[in-house]
Parts: sequence; C-alpha cells; structure tokens
Amino acid sequence: MRTIDKRLTAKLAPVLVKRAPTITLAFDARCKSRLAVTLDNGEEVALVMPRGTVLADGDMLVADDGGFVRVVAAAEDVLVVRAVNPLTLMRAAYHLGNRHTPVEIDADHLKLEADSVLEDMLKRLGTTVTRESQPFQPETGAYGGGHKHGHDETFSEDYALAQKLYREHDHSQCGHDHDHHHHHHGHGHE
Repeated sequence: MRTIDKRLTAKLAPVLVKRAPTITLAFDARCKSRLAVTLDNGEEVALVMPRGTVLADGDMLVADDGGFVRVVAAAEDVLVVRAVNPLTLMRAAYHLGNRHTPVEIDADHLKLEADSVLEDMLKRLGTTVTRESQPFQPETGAYGGGHKHGHDETFSEDYALAQKLYREHDHSQCGHDHDHHHHHHGHGHE
C-alpha cells in the first residue's frame, strides 16, 4: 500500500495535474492527518499528513513512490446563506464566527455544513438559507495556512504577528481596563 505524506507546493505542468489520480474527500476527511482512503481509481492508500494540515480542492500530493495524487473536494450537504444587504450577511458571519463554525466566504454568500440549529438561527437573523450539495472549503485561519500548533513551520511568525496586533490594540475600547489592583471576588486572589 502506498503512503501519501507530502503536499506539493510547486506548480506542476498541467499535463501532470490532469494525469494524476484523484482522491475525493469531504471537508472533515481533508482535516484528518491520518486516514486510510481509496483513490477514485480504486487504489487503497494511507494518507499521512503533518498534523494541522487542511487539504483543499486542487492540492497536489506526493506518495512515497514519487507519484502524484490530486485532491478533489467532495460535494456535501451545506447551507448557502444569502442576504438582501451586506450588513445582514456580516451579522450572520459574526454569529457563526462567535460559535467557531467553519465558514466558506464568498462576495455574496456564506457556506457552512448543514446544521438545522444554525439554519434556524440564520433565518431569524433575516438571511435566506438554502440546503444544497456542493464542495465545502471554509476559511483556514486568520494568520496563515490553517489550524496552527506549536510545531508548525510558520507558527512562530504567526504568533509574533498576533502578539504585535494584541499590543497595538487599544484595550480601553474593550469595555474594561487593565488595572490589576481590583478584586476578583470568589477567586481567592487580588
């Protein structure tokens, strides 16, 4: 059984991309670092990616024998959210983000995995929600390539950027001050 363990960052010639066997995966499977999968041609392979890797539609992977495999995002049950104005759509995005819901963002709509509770909330916010079967590719992260762990190559750069933004942030706008001489009732310290 071949093992696929690398994502190619360089561009390949279109003929090589076209010839590569494909692996069609839903979003949840594209987030897993260890997975036994079957390529679309029927070949069984082991997918062993670095932790935190989120595969996207069109990614080219390299197997341990040097062969290429192209990722295809599978169609899955999603909610497509539209609104009559940008403010309503931004409010919907805010409430989804507040729930840490993976969301794909487009200029005129949002897309998320089908969920009846979220569907109801979105309708109450004044959006139009339709259930469809489409590939789902949510945003991957505010500071770079995706979900970060302390050992990822760009983590230190991303962390430094986050700390810089935090230091530049005017905390007085948060509705609290940072005078730490106040009492924390019930916590046993001052």
